[in-house]
Amino acid sequence: MTTIILCVFVLGYMSIALEHQLNINKAASALLIGVIGWALYVLNLEVLLPIGTIPEWFTDEAIAEDVEDIGRSFVIESQHLHLTGEIAGILFFLMGAMTIVELVDAHEGFALVTDRIRTRRKGTLLWIVGFMTFFMSAVLDNLTTTIVMVSLLRKLVDDREDRLRYVGLVVIAANAGGAWTVIGDVTTTMLWIKHKIGTVEVMSDLFFGSLVCLLVPLIGMSFVMRGYLQAPPQKRNHLDKSIRPWQQWLFLILGLLGLISVPVFKATTHLPPYMGIMLNLGMLWVVSELVSHTMDEATRSSTGVLAALRRVDMSTILFFLGILLAVGSLGAMGLLRNAAEWLDTVLPNRDVVALAIGLVSAVVDNVPLVAGGIEMYALPTNDNFWMLLAYCAGTGGSCLIIGSAAGVAAMGLENIDFLWYLRRIAPWAFAGYAAGALVILLQRALS
Repeated sequence: MTTIILCVFVLGYMSIALEHQLNINKAASALLIGVIGWALYVLNLEVLLPIGTIPEWFTDEAIAEDVEDIGRSFVIESQHLHLTGEIAGILFFLMGAMTIVELVDAHEGFALVTDRIRTRRKGTLLWIVGFMTFFMSAVLDNLTTTIVMVSLLRKLVDDREDRLRYVGLVVIAANAGGAWTVIGDVTTTMLWIKHKIGTVEVMSDLFFGSLVCLLVPLIGMSFVMRGYLQAPPQKRNHLDKSIRPWQQWLFLILGLLGLISVPVFKATTHLPPYMGIMLNLGMLWVVSELVSHTMDEATRSSTGVLAALRRVDMSTILFFLGILLAVGSLGAMGLLRNAAEWLDTVLPNRDVVALAIGLVSAVVDNVPLVAGGIEMYALPTNDNFWMLLAYCAGTGGSCLIIGSAAGVAAMGLENIDFLWYLRRIAPWAFAGYAAGALVILLQRALS
């Protein structure tokens, strides 16, 4: 049965990869493998439910409540419900961030940024975009940064092929930037919460490796991205919209401050990030309503939050849902943890295990793989393994477009073909990943 479920998973990933050849939207494929995976798991618990998975407290409660099928009850009421909560938090965060970005864009806030980027040289813009993304991701997180940068690139680059190359670099830069701070990526955050890495130590140990992870693709892609960009068509018309400069600045500043404040909100209240993003969306919504009376009717109807919500791409949300459900089913069955333990037995040392986990995370979710690594090793805080694991799990997902939250978001927002990314971007991503890991190992050897 495990083989059947893995075959369903592989077939689903293949249909996502061949989306344009099959003419089947990737969201549909993701939803199918997500639901089918869980259905097969629930219907075959006697084979698939890992021994020792059900905690003693759940068994005691189930016996007290006279539950007939304790295993099924545990999977549905504990495993699946817990996963649903995690997925809901991610989707709510994604919807909130996308709505805030749409709202800032509707008030032409991003035009204040794009109007100041005057270069039309492809290579120069590549470096600007790369470093903007790298440092934004360290302060925000890789998912939010990707959403913002894709919105900016839509205004800067009109040619689709060129824009997709820039978006591919954004995925690499967002993951590299998120790896060297405890708030930039979910895996570094998890290692930090588990007291495996320190805030200052992870920055000092991983900054140069993460920077090289970006620089190698940047340098390589600079030889490909030659020439000049065509000037994008002028889509804004100040005669048709009664948006004033102070309103542009207001929504740009409030939007960016709102996104930046989410990690602070999480650290202060210990509430999940989507609560912070919803708080900021609510505040921005109120401001939008208060300033709308200064606009004409046409502008008011196109810049309101309801209009922004209508522009949010729901297929991206559903694609996320399907992928997270599918990977979650493998995690619930213990397959991902088994994979981490198997890597530990067949690979020669812990550094190679960390490197392998990073590459495997390009195919499946890095969170359960890192969780498996945390449980496998009883190592002190700031051990070299934890640092390398934080880097590898954070940046290895760039090797495939579906290997990270940033990649999945970019794939949905720009409808990037899996095979296109595999041919055009993945080799650079892998080269950066390997070079960054080498720098971290050399830095350790010299210290």
